[in-house]
Amino acid sequence: MSDDQPQPEQPPDKSADKQHADVGIVVALSREIGYFLDGCDRVRKYSGGNFTFRGGKFGDIRIATVEAGMGAGKAKRATQALIDAHTPPWVLSCGYSGGLRDDIGVGDIVIANSIVDAHGNRIDVDLNMSTEGTKRLHVGRFVNADEIIRHVAVKKQLAEQFDAIAVDLESLAVGKVCQEAGIPFMAVRVISDDTSADLPAEIVSILNDSGSYRVGATMGAIWKRFGSIKDMWRLREQTNVAAGRLAKFLQGVVVQLYEAKH
Repeated sequence: MSDDQPQPEQPPDKSADKQHADVGIVVALSREIGYFLDGCDRVRKYSGGNFTFRGGKFGDIRIATVEAGMGAGKAKRATQALIDAHTPPWVLSCGYSGGLRDDIGVGDIVIANSIVDAHGNRIDVDLNMSTEGTKRLHVGRFVNADEIIRHVAVKKQLAEQFDAIAVDLESLAVGKVCQEAGIPFMAVRVISDDTSADLPAEIVSILNDSGSYRVGATMGAIWKRFGSIKDMWRLREQTNVAAGRLAKFLQGVVVQLYEAKH
């Protein structure tokens, strides 16, 4: 072929695109991903489409995260915004989850092989992972709820009804967007509350839609029930421990996904 003949057009090199991410992560709350991002370099933050994005590098791996806020509707829109902005070949739904079985405790990692909800929606996740020989790692079905599940009795009912190991609010919505876009998806979450005790009643009233604590509601809750201080402090400690565990596990996950892709 002579030099003056037209050359076939080459596909764009996404690795050279500074906006492109190797792994995209959708969370509801910033504190769910904060410890993981502490281990990344050159983390940058920006806002777009009513969502907060953060990007950085874990070694050679480009990471992009989006904070959706709580609930399926926000998770759906945030996932699409993440895909449009950063074209990740993998998307993870990460964050806190409620444990549904007595053998699953705070800080345990749970990974979904299918996700259902009470409205008849379901997705299956193409996942071939064995937990044999591992501790505090569980693979099974997630059930997505419309609101925070506070009571142990309800959690156990969900476990029996759906044969599920964990409950959250967003993973099903994230997974459906990814499946429609043809993007591989995983739900990797950490247990922040288990079946040992009900969540404090005040948790629903003091959280706003973005997952931030409302100061006025918090003070009101303390005024109505002084013991809520102890309950909320215990929950704060549990979520801090859970976020640290999730960060450590995610480091291994993103490395394996990156190496498999390359």
